[in-house]
Amino acid sequence: MDTSGYVTLSRQTGLWKEMQVVANNVANLSTTGFRREGVVFTEMVQALPNEGGGVAMAAARARFSDPTQGSVNQTGNPMDLAIQGSGYFMVETDDGNRLTRAGAFALNTEGEMVNPDGLRLLDVGGAPIFIPPDAAVMSVAQDGTVSADGAPLAQIGIYEVQNEAALSNQMGTLFDPGEDEPLAMEGAVVLQGFIEGSNVNPVTEMARMIEVQRTYEMGMKFMENEDERIRNVTRTLGQRA
Repeated sequence: MDTSGYVTLSRQTGLWKEMQVVANNVANLSTTGFRREGVVFTEMVQALPNEGGGVAMAAARARFSDPTQGSVNQTGNPMDLAIQGSGYFMVETDDGNRLTRAGAFALNTEGEMVNPDGLRLLDVGGAPIFIPPDAAVMSVAQDGTVSADGAPLAQIGIYEVQNEAALSNQMGTLFDPGEDEPLAMEGAVVLQGFIEGSNVNPVTEMARMIEVQRTYEMGMKFMENEDERIRNVTRTLGQRA
């Protein structure tokens, strides 16, 4: 394969990865707390000592999550929580604590608040939140204070990170803060009986999907034409020999 083929192949590989990201966004249009993802492309430039000049190749090096808030929808379920503005809930996993915007919670058999995957919601001190089994009314104030029958029990931890671009998406709606230690927010607003929907714009994503697909098809056509050109050259040189 000549230089033009390698350049086109690097571009096609990046476009394929971007198509996978866009398709995942579309598939999560209705996923609670899902945040749209994008792809970060980098350019690698290398000199060509024999031919002169240089060649540039593209690579899809990383993915990023769009921090824009999704629509907040009222459910009436007292276990559904949404964060108004910035910040994240924190849940406990086997691989360490993770951040999330998905606020559909419930009680497990031990009376702890958990997400649909059974991961425990943590308070400002990093401890699970327990609701007494005999509690008739569970309420959550806007500052995250959880009360049972009017008696305060704990305060839900709402956390922030200094660099949201460094968050690594895991399992759809969970984010790994990495080395950026999450800090408890002051002034965070928690809405009880609401959940935050996906922030994916279906029109924008479908338009982007069409654009990427067409660009990918153009690259494939170029590679086919280039392959045919090389075959013709080889065939011609073979006949002259």
